[in-house]
Amino acid sequence: MAVVIRLARFGTKHAPKYRITVADQRRYATSKYLEILGVYIPTPQGNDKKVVMDMEKAQAWIKKGAQPTDRVKHLMKLIQAGQ
Repeated sequence: MAVVIRLARFGTKHAPKYRITVADQRRYATSKYLEILGVYIPTPQGNDKKVVMDMEKAQAWIKKGAQPTDRVKHLMKLIQAGQ
């Protein structure tokens, strides 16, 4: 089973939000997932943070062989840099 860390869209039509999920690569992006690692909000409003992610869980999944997508790699760099 090829495991990936990727974004799954949710939210409303003109206000997208994304869950950072661990899922089987062969499934659709919004279908069943193994675990939710965090949330990415491209246009945060008020006290919302742009990226909220559990880095310890993400590193554990990467050690197990999960491959993050390019966008998730970029988000991880943002978190490490302090957003």
